[in-house]
Amino acid sequence: MSAIKKVAIFGASGNFGAPITTALVKAGFEVTIITRPASSSTFPDGIPVIRTDYTAEKLTAALFGQDAVVCVIGPAGVETQATMIDAAEAAGVRRFIVNHFGWGPGFRNLPEFDEIGAKRKVALERARQLSQSNSEFTWTSISIGNPIDWALRRFPLMGFDVNQRSATIYDEGTEEFTGTTLAGIGQSVVGVLTHPAETANRFVLARSIQVCQNQLLDAFQRVTGQAWKVEHGSAKDLLGSGRKKHREGAGRWGLDLLVYQLYAPGEARCVLASKEDSDAGLLEIVEETPEEIARKAMGAVVE
Repeated sequence: MSAIKKVAIFGASGNFGAPITTALVKAGFEVTIITRPASSSTFPDGIPVIRTDYTAEKLTAALFGQDAVVCVIGPAGVETQATMIDAAEAAGVRRFIVNHFGWGPGFRNLPEFDEIGAKRKVALERARQLSQSNSEFTWTSISIGNPIDWALRRFPLMGFDVNQRSATIYDEGTEEFTGTTLAGIGQSVVGVLTHPAETANRFVLARSIQVCQNQLLDAFQRVTGQAWKVEHGSAKDLLGSGRKKHREGAGRWGLDLLVYQLYAPGEARCVLASKEDSDAGLLEIVEETPEEIARKAMGAVVE
């Protein structure tokens, strides 16, 4: 498979899209941003931006001449991804990175997430179909596990309030999970596109670390040089609260259930892959320490 040079990206200003765009530019790819005409998003200087309606005809024209497409659109736009895939194949694009960043195939999601999963599956199945009928068109989906530095900084429910320097340890605090940092997510996309033959038509498994809450708490305390206030909770309580919110149609039910899945005692539900069984080596993702994760999560908070 010939080298990929020109890459179009959807969702370039998003939480994952921004670091992916930065990583692609740094790696030397010719990046083009695709967005809707009415979008108010801002983008880095020097990167071409095509504003177009998301119809098959207009997207095909916008994607003509691109070698690859990276889709990192937000949840509201997931249902348009199948159209993007059709347009990419029609335009002669050779690789489409499907917006399926998460835990990958076979993950034991709670049934409350079935509807969301079904929407994402539509695009994945469309990419598979087109790759079978057109050998020049290929796809990749990147499984990242927990986006760890971003999630720790943004969601105190995950157990760490980086502003208050306090922690909630669920159960024994020993349940391990894997995560990929924002830098690792950017590198995972670069890795896929620099190894197109090895990553064609499959899920790749990314990871930056395998860790538990107790290890993270120790790391946060070492990085800040002070003892954090620690409380204890039960992952099972999050399961109950999340399901109650879901039944009642309340917001943020998903966060409760996601954190439950992360820390459900004795299940190892959220260990995506061991270092040896992952694709981190192929993708050239650096394995990080708890202290490095803590520093990234703290960001500008650390004095």
